[in-house]
Amino acid sequence: MIKFLIKIFFIHCFFLSSLYAEIIKKFEISGNKRISDETIIIFSEVNLNENVSKQKLDRVIKNLYKTNFFSDINLIFENKILKINVTENPIIDNFEITGIKKQSLVEFIKGKIQLAEMKSFDQEILSADLRLIQNILKTSGYYFSNITSSKSLNKELNSIDLKIDIKLGEKAKIKKIVFLGDKVFKDKRLKEVITSEEHKFWKFVSSNVYINEELINLDKRLLTNYFKDNGYFDVLVENSFVEFDKNSNFNLIFKITSGKKYFFNNFSLNVPSNYDLNTFKSVEKKFTKLKGEVYSLSKVNLLLKDIDKIALTKQYEFINASIVEKIDKDKIDFEINISESEKKYVEKINISGNYSTLEEVIRNNLIVDEGDPLNEILFNRSINNLKSLGIFKKVNTDIQDGSEDNLKIIDLEVEERPSGEITLQAGFGTSGEILGGGIKEKNFLGQGINLDANLELTPETIKGRFIYAKPNFGNSENTLFTSLKSSSTDLLTDSGYKTSELGFSLGTKFEQFQNIFLSPEIDFLVEDLETSSKASETLKKQEGSYTDLYFNYTIDQDLRDKRYRSESGYQTFFSQEVPIISDNSEFSNAFEIAKYKKLSTKSNSIGKISFYAKTITGLSDDVRISKRLNVPSYKLRGFEKGKVGPVENNDYIGGNHVTALNLSATLPNIVEGLDNLDVGVFFDAANIWGVDYNSSLDDKSTIRSSTGVAFNLLTPIGPLSFSFANALSKASSDKTETFRFRLGTQF
Repeated sequence: MIKFLIKIFFIHCFFLSSLYAEIIKKFEISGNKRISDETIIIFSEVNLNENVSKQKLDRVIKNLYKTNFFSDINLIFENKILKINVTENPIIDNFEITGIKKQSLVEFIKGKIQLAEMKSFDQEILSADLRLIQNILKTSGYYFSNITSSKSLNKELNSIDLKIDIKLGEKAKIKKIVFLGDKVFKDKRLKEVITSEEHKFWKFVSSNVYINEELINLDKRLLTNYFKDNGYFDVLVENSFVEFDKNSNFNLIFKITSGKKYFFNNFSLNVPSNYDLNTFKSVEKKFTKLKGEVYSLSKVNLLLKDIDKIALTKQYEFINASIVEKIDKDKIDFEINISESEKKYVEKINISGNYSTLEEVIRNNLIVDEGDPLNEILFNRSINNLKSLGIFKKVNTDIQDGSEDNLKIIDLEVEERPSGEITLQAGFGTSGEILGGGIKEKNFLGQGINLDANLELTPETIKGRFIYAKPNFGNSENTLFTSLKSSSTDLLTDSGYKTSELGFSLGTKFEQFQNIFLSPEIDFLVEDLETSSKASETLKKQEGSYTDLYFNYTIDQDLRDKRYRSESGYQTFFSQEVPIISDNSEFSNAFEIAKYKKLSTKSNSIGKISFYAKTITGLSDDVRISKRLNVPSYKLRGFEKGKVGPVENNDYIGGNHVTALNLSATLPNIVEGLDNLDVGVFFDAANIWGVDYNSSLDDKSTIRSSTGVAFNLLTPIGPLSFSFANALSKASSDKTETFRFRLGTQF
């Protein structure tokens, strides 16, 4: 870099005295041995018969240094001849990484760094690669690794043998996570917000239990955003490490200064006089709704998102938005200023740092492309799109002047991060045991493809599913997904039947209207139904194999303030399953709506009310036992799972129709000192009815209802949820359950 700046300085001095608008008539290349004259001219990005300027010669040196082929470059332009003298970097003949036994980690590191055999050696690149290796090792928990490099130069061949030696050391584990200061929220809630986890002996798969600077910085951002979403505009989050012991354990401490809680006050919108105010009515309508509510960063971002959509309509190609906040006691006034930016266009976008990710994945997430107006709002949204993919650690941009005054060149540099995840989970409770695991990959083959494979085992069932999803398929902004699934449910001992399913689906998901998502799919399923002597006569008639081809779709409207721990807004969900070809056709509808509301501005008590309904009707025959409906156990506490509804031969056979109404509220911290405990109250009501093959089994008038208290406790071995419920109304055949608990963890 120093050499480059010196070259620029001398070129400027030389041209100040001797350069006029001259034209290149000839190139003279010297000093090169491996790199051909033609290649050097191509890399310089200048051509014969072009005018020469100081800026153009600066760019020649920059372009040549950027190739990493040269350690020294000299330019002389005289008599219309551009003379380029270079000193080539030595080439790497042999390259090895030692000290790591796990060969897969060695190959992963080699795939991430820039230096490799038969590439040019550069000391600055080596330093950058050593830093990258250090960061990769920190991500894996090797926080105190020692990395050294050595090289042997063959001057005659201008080649280098390069060796990087790594001493991994012990992994730095997180012994305890502590929150200090004016933290406001319970430790349990804050631990759920962050990604770092306390190390436990069974968490042998998770990498989040090791000290990782990247994750810690992410945790600080997550905590900051969480506090700001709950009114704490001035929050400050700091972290430090203490109690490092001989076992390489840390206490990870976050010091939080929350400040006071703020509320939205007045909003004003200022737009240029030549803009149509009606275009911004959707933004202004939200002003009156927000006044008096608790300040929330996510709600401010929603306002900016509305402005983004206006910019996307191309009505205002050169638009910029800024927000000025004015604080008065515990209230904040917001002034949103819309202005016209300079009329600049994107000449070129240079992308670097994507060693695994294909360039098209990055470009497909850019709203602003080459040739488009450089709209600041859409440019910032493009960068946010890249960050939200979860496959890049950093996304940096640099905007430079282009070949003309109204053109800009964007240099976009990304730093990739590991995109795979392995999980194992186990749990047990009053409703039974569960064991499962999964593998996720967000950037398969560097194409931005999402893969998700999972397996779940219970005493009665085995379920497996593999999902392939391609976001922005064919530049359509639609997600294309396909899945394979297999399951087996063995109830031969208790109910006299067993089902086995193998299925395949193909579908897509897209935003049809603002905040309304449509997801149609084609679903193919093969099912085998086996019965024993314990089965009812009706079940025995259904024994056999079935083939189904269905068209399914869902409509999802999500107007919650946030997906995680929603505090306001609502979500509506509707789905249908329509048979195309089926050995036993059924038609199904489902509808669900949930409303959230903060019950007090002084506490964190949240109220929720939801309604659920589902129905299934046999078009040509009775509904198969595997497709009959049951009340989801989480929607009807106080009753045993699957032990509600119509009964035949002592078996609970499910129904054709299900409805459920649920009211719940979280309570403020009523038990001082128990920061890991959440307490809530609830009221559940549900009904299940309809037996198409025997109306005498139906009891549609019986409403099941219960009320009680729910507890969620974060224990050293995982989250423990339990509830005490009292059944208020029930059918005589229903089985009640006063106490329910579940303990589970992830490894």
